[in-house]
Amino acid sequence: MDLTPYKQNQKTSFLASTFEKLLKDEQEILKLSNDPAMKELSKTELESITVQKEALLKQMDEILDGEKEEEEFPNEVILEVRAGAGGEEAALFAKKLADMYQNFAAANSWSFTPVDDSQTSLGGYKEASFDLRGKDAYKKLRFETGVHRIQRVPPTEKSGRVHTSTASVAILPIRKRTKFQISPADLDMEFSRSGGKGGQNVNKVETAVRLIHKPTGLAVRSTSERSQAANREKALAILTAKLGALEEEKESAKFAAARKGQIGTGDRSEKIRTYNVLQDRVTDHRIKENWHNIEAIFGGGIGDILEKLEEIAQSVL
Repeated sequence: MDLTPYKQNQKTSFLASTFEKLLKDEQEILKLSNDPAMKELSKTELESITVQKEALLKQMDEILDGEKEEEEFPNEVILEVRAGAGGEEAALFAKKLADMYQNFAAANSWSFTPVDDSQTSLGGYKEASFDLRGKDAYKKLRFETGVHRIQRVPPTEKSGRVHTSTASVAILPIRKRTKFQISPADLDMEFSRSGGKGGQNVNKVETAVRLIHKPTGLAVRSTSERSQAANREKALAILTAKLGALEEEKESAKFAAARKGQIGTGDRSEKIRTYNVLQDRVTDHRIKENWHNIEAIFGGGIGDILEKLEEIAQSVL
């Protein structure tokens, strides 16, 4: 039996060593079993070793399977929201979406940490990014990438006209093993003061880091960590996730027609959902389903929507 995969994994290496010892003990007992006086005792010992081996093998396989699951569906994601069409209304909608996901994260006991944001004078988000960590974070949120649209009468609208605004959402999984090795020569790095509310270092030390990936022009910024080194590490993780998402979008677009299990393309330019405030209705255009009680949904009650998306994704795999 090849124990190499188990010996190479840090979580299973000790168990693999124990398994090897059992194999040696098994061989020794098999030699003794040729002695008639030891035959019955050997049989009992061999049965015990077989049970121990099976238990160890099951434990090691469960650990490796769990790692494969976490690699496909990591428990950490970067959530990005960005205002689209609609000016200040779009920025306020982007903030509303961010709050919705924050409330959903709290209900699931996930951490929700701001990474960077650009706010408008009314407190909306031109763009913002957040770090979410918790069990099944990517698995539950992976279908949220795309354009979200809201239809409502803004408080500032005197004539009662319905305005339509959009905001895009991107869910970027942070994987432990990445396909991309970013060359330092491909990066430009800028430092600045973090600004805004925070600890004693804010506005005194240049801890904020902005990374620019020269081949693609992608730029990311991290301001949430206390040190420049920590922000650089966070920005690099986000940049790697973005490059991975770009590659996946290209692959999805190329093979979309052949991929039955896909809900949409995973492209942030695809319109996926409309929140119609006047009709108290949320519509997911990909699966043509409606939900009501829009304020509860904005309050973080998106579990039913996410479960329906997952159910349909599983049914067509």
